[in-house]
Amino acid sequence: MLKLTFLGTSAGVPTKQRNVTALAIECLNPYSSGASRQQNKKSRPWVLIDCGEGTQHQLLHTKLSLHQLQAICITHVHGDHCYGLPGLLASAAMSGRTAALTLIAPKAIAKMLEAMRLTTELYLPFAIEFMAIEDILSEPNDEHKGDVTINVDHQHQLVIDIHPLSHRVASYGFGITQTISRRTLNTDKLTADGIPASALWGRLQQGEDVVTEDGRMLSSAEYVDNDSQRTRVVIAGDNDTPECLYAAVVDADLLVHEATYTHAVLNKIQAKNPDFDPMHSSAQLIGKFAQESGLSNLILTHFSARYQSFDNPQSRTPNMAHVRLDAQSAYVGNLWLAADFDQYIVNGAANLVDEEAGSRVQYLGSARAPKK
Repeated sequence: MLKLTFLGTSAGVPTKQRNVTALAIECLNPYSSGASRQQNKKSRPWVLIDCGEGTQHQLLHTKLSLHQLQAICITHVHGDHCYGLPGLLASAAMSGRTAALTLIAPKAIAKMLEAMRLTTELYLPFAIEFMAIEDILSEPNDEHKGDVTINVDHQHQLVIDIHPLSHRVASYGFGITQTISRRTLNTDKLTADGIPASALWGRLQQGEDVVTEDGRMLSSAEYVDNDSQRTRVVIAGDNDTPECLYAAVVDADLLVHEATYTHAVLNKIQAKNPDFDPMHSSAQLIGKFAQESGLSNLILTHFSARYQSFDNPQSRTPNMAHVRLDAQSAYVGNLWLAADFDQYIVNGAANLVDEEAGSRVQYLGSARAPKK
């Protein structure tokens, strides 16, 4: 399961209600016991997608720890997606982080960080394992081209795949696929076969074939059931052509995509200057793409500052209702409009027999405690 926390949902500039772009994705292991999960609430591994200015301030209102941050992925070099990176790294250093950190980003981000090091004497006591997107995508063409694998532990793996988008500068989308595997020992069969509980059971569960004291050869495959859970989300950077993501969303449980404008506003912008590159998608455009792609779950974010956070379709003031209705004019699936600190659980193994109870995406509420 993946837990999404939106740390910034505004496009270009922050507003009083919204910070600029950042999204935290926590990696939850459903096979852990409830007590263990509760105990480790502040030590769950997580990934950060984009890091707009002020992201570290937003993190202060959550339970996310910079010590458990596994990787940072930057979709493109525009400031509302990366200006918060130097400050966040500096704060991680001052909080005592020493573990290496993976950074997946365009090459220009490495230049920006190097300039910050030189001009501000930024010191990081941990290694930055920088992976340039351009280099990853230029690797020899094979089935796993563009994939970055992060092994959280022996049973928990993340694979991050990268997809070029259409924007004024090079922009990318990230597919995040979580796979959690578990070996379950069939103790009933062992007992029925007259094999008493012993250290052999543990060795069988670890995949080892063993020999009993009376000379019987036991194959692990006969007594161990392998179970796995897969969850996949696709997070897009700025993109004016949703069709760039056709291949990425084929088996996705959720797409998170920018919806900077309503389609009416997008048309007005283009009418004023026919040669203007819009750079962004309208809610209707991404809704149409999601509908045609058969996506069941869609979260929109990265809204222009012109749209107020309230939801009132009757108001003449641009607001979230106008964005929502624009998307719903083309899309009939599960739709959410993200706000700062909104949290969602994505469970790729959810039972879809009961359509109402089996949704693979559930809204949890806000990560930020209400003011007293």
